[in-house]
Amino acid sequence: MKIEYGTDIGPVRSSNQDACECGMFSEKSAWAIVCDGMGGANGGDVASKTAVETLKKTILSEFTEEMTAEQLEAMLLRAVQKANNVVYSLSREQSALRGMGTTVVLMVAAGKRLHIAHVGDSRAYLYGDHKVRQVTTDHSYVQDLVKLGHITQEEARVHPQRNIITRVLGVHPEVQCDYFQCDFTLGNVALACSDGLSNYVPEELMENYISQYQGDSALLVEKLIRYAAENGGSDNITVAVLLNL
Repeated sequence: MKIEYGTDIGPVRSSNQDACECGMFSEKSAWAIVCDGMGGANGGDVASKTAVETLKKTILSEFTEEMTAEQLEAMLLRAVQKANNVVYSLSREQSALRGMGTTVVLMVAAGKRLHIAHVGDSRAYLYGDHKVRQVTTDHSYVQDLVKLGHITQEEARVHPQRNIITRVLGVHPEVQCDYFQCDFTLGNVALACSDGLSNYVPEELMENYISQYQGDSALLVEKLIRYAAENGGSDNITVAVLLNL
């Protein structure tokens, strides 16, 4: 198992409101967290960093290699709710932070399975058999339009309201979190990213980069971030990869 991540302010923004961390539980299990904050110059930064710190603390204190899939799911959902509670409470205590929130993708790879908890429009992708597929569904206004058949997925990519998200961690006392699990076997790559990457790197190119550079995960992350920055780059850019190699 290998892990790598990177985050970049991008060529336009004055601050980086994304936050990301990855780590190894052991040689055969790993984790990654990507959060994209919102709520003003200070609020977004505080929300994303606070969420990452809370999620990390929870999973590091609770994870064991003997956990069943059901126990892992419960742990991830519990971790997200704890992070929601902390961010929400902080926003209520400080008026300058009122209304702040963050997206989250929390991934754990263990026992040849990938477990994902997800809120917002940051994404998780899975690479296997030389193909990339998106495994999370955006909680966003434009994704709702796609579901209703009002616009196509291609139109959603350039829609002027594509940044409106419908689920956020930390804005309300309770958060509704999606959970997904799938096989994660030898040769698979899991990728989590903020919309600063997914808005500018099409799946075909992501697939091509992973197939070329999965042996050098640091270079893979660098290439993905550089492409996003040079081909739109109007947002912070963050990506984390877990490689089962």
